[in-house]
Amino acid sequence: MFTGTIWLGIGVNTLMLASMYIMAALGFAFIFNMLGAINLAHGNIYMIGAFIAYAICYYTGLPNWLSILIAALITAAFGLLLERFAIRPFKDDFSRIVMVGVALMFIFQTSATLFTGTKTLSIPLLAEGTVRIGALGISNQKIIMFVIAVVILAIVLFITNKTKLGREMKAVSQDRLGAALQGIPINRVAAIVCAIGCGIATIAGGLMGSYQSLSSGMGDTITLRILMLVMMAGAGSMNGIIVTGLIMGFLDAFFPVLLSGSLATTVTLFVVIVILLIRPKGFFGHEM
Repeated sequence: MFTGTIWLGIGVNTLMLASMYIMAALGFAFIFNMLGAINLAHGNIYMIGAFIAYAICYYTGLPNWLSILIAALITAAFGLLLERFAIRPFKDDFSRIVMVGVALMFIFQTSATLFTGTKTLSIPLLAEGTVRIGALGISNQKIIMFVIAVVILAIVLFITNKTKLGREMKAVSQDRLGAALQGIPINRVAAIVCAIGCGIATIAGGLMGSYQSLSSGMGDTITLRILMLVMMAGAGSMNGIIVTGLIMGFLDAFFPVLLSGSLATTVTLFVVIVILLIRPKGFFGHEM
C-alpha cells in the first residue's frame, strides 16, 4: 500500500515530467495544427538542442542556463530554415514531409552518436541540493525545471490567446486560405511558430539533459511521448496538450514505482492504446 510520502513523490515526478512533455509537444502541435504537417524530427530537435547546449557549456565554460538559452536560439533559427525549406515546399505532400522528417531524424541521431561515442554526457545541474517535505526529499533541480516550464507555458498561452500573433495562428490553423485572403502573412506566421516550437523543445531537452544523461536515443523516446500526447488530446486541441501531458506524466511517474523500467513503459503504452480505442478522436475537439 502506498504511503503519503510515496504519493507525494509520484505527484512531484508527475509535474516535472508532464511539464517537460508539454514543452516538447507544443512545437509539434503548433506545426501540426497550422500546417497539417507531422514533423517527425521534432523529438530529435529536442535531443540535438540538448547536445548543443552541452557543447556550448563544456567548450566555452558558459553557465549551463546560458548555454541552454543560446542552444534554444540556435535551434529557433534552424526552425526558420526548417519551415522554409523542409515544410513549406511540401505543405500539400504529406508523404514527402514525413520522408524529410525521417531523414532529419537519421542525420541528427547519427551526429549525436558520433559526438557521444562511448562517453556518458550530461549538462551540469541547474541547482544543487534538496528541499525536504517530511520524509521526502525533492531535488532543487526538479523544482527549477518545473518553474521554468510553467513560466514558458504561461508566456506561450499569453502569446496564443492575447496577442496579434496568437490570433493569426488561430486563423491560419482554422482556415489557411481564408487567413491568406484576410491579409495574414501565413508563411511568416508559420516560420515564427516553427522557430518558437524548436526553441522551446531545446529548452526542454536541455533541462532533461541536466537531470539525466544525454543519449542519441532521447529524441526517439520524446517523439513517442509527443505523438501519444497529441493523439490523446485530439487534432487541433492545444489546451488538451496540457491535460494529456499531465496524464502522460502521471503514467510515467506511477508505473515505475510498481514495475521494472521496461515493463512500466510497456504498461504505459498499453494504457494509452486503451484510451485511444475508447476515445479514437482524443479527449478534446478542435480548439484552434
